[in-house]
Amino acid sequence: MATAFPFSAIVGQDEMKLALLIAAVDPKVGGVLAFGDRGSGKSTAVRALAALLPKMKVVVGCRYNCDPDRPTEFCDDCRSRAAKGALKSAQVPVPVVDLPLGATEDRVVGALDLERALARGEKAFEPGLLARAHRGFLYIDEVNLLEDHLVDLLLDVAASGENVVEREGLSIRHPARFVLVGTGNPEEGELRPQLLDRFGLSVEVKTPDDLASRIEVVRRRDEFENDTAAFIAVWSKEETRLRRKITSARERLPSVTASNAALERAAKICMTLGTDGLRGELTLMRAARALAALEGAKTVADDHLRRIAPSSLRHRLRRNPLDDAGSSVRVDRAIAEILG
Repeated sequence: MATAFPFSAIVGQDEMKLALLIAAVDPKVGGVLAFGDRGSGKSTAVRALAALLPKMKVVVGCRYNCDPDRPTEFCDDCRSRAAKGALKSAQVPVPVVDLPLGATEDRVVGALDLERALARGEKAFEPGLLARAHRGFLYIDEVNLLEDHLVDLLLDVAASGENVVEREGLSIRHPARFVLVGTGNPEEGELRPQLLDRFGLSVEVKTPDDLASRIEVVRRRDEFENDTAAFIAVWSKEETRLRRKITSARERLPSVTASNAALERAAKICMTLGTDGLRGELTLMRAARALAALEGAKTVADDHLRRIAPSSLRHRLRRNPLDDAGSSVRVDRAIAEILG
């Protein structure tokens, strides 16, 4: 497996890096969509985050990465083993699973294990990509080019947190909760509104427009490719610090509070922008709480709302024929109006 570029060594792209860290602290935020120029580090950042994340505890031998500390969420196999007192746990890396654009439905949701069916005459389930991604990240590059039938599958699973397979005489149901991360180039087409709404945060990724940043990007990438081990060693202390920060934020998150005033300001921002439904407010408050936890704060402040509102809301705006300003500009105006 190729060695990932260190997350902390990525130059600029602060909005994308912050969104990914927030999703790592609180998966309930709903995933990250990164749209922008080709070659601007979107895929690099996602793979770098995977290498950075603290390991997670799983049931040994479980095909779905069940958490031994959450018996109510066990798959059928783990439930059976728990009844016999035969559960063992281990620490494993958080899975980051690529969903290729050309993947078949069977590859994504799972299907009959043909080898066992032919060799032993047994009907057995071969888990798919959704099973592997449970409790981790499902990464889709060029997500706006994903085929419609796969989009429909993802919408169903994202809504229920469960993958249900009914085919070839099989009836399987297993947990499938993952952070959806999508990247793409807006020039290649828009995302279906139903899937767009499922992403908690949407970030705009741009090519650096100042000379110093561009030189630093090229220099670091060149050093990484010429001597990977030495480059990783240089950044290992910063990676360890960031990993501990994520762990501390996860532990702190349940105790971070949001005042009625903060909730009111979040709702006013969404009402000013005319966002549909209440998912905007929920995502904004969850993301602001995760940001507060990352920074060691005990309560959500206006600054947290101000910094995370663009990512939480820009992809939820209706088109306004009377306002030709971009979505980011409209969000900035609403923030200035409500928060000053």
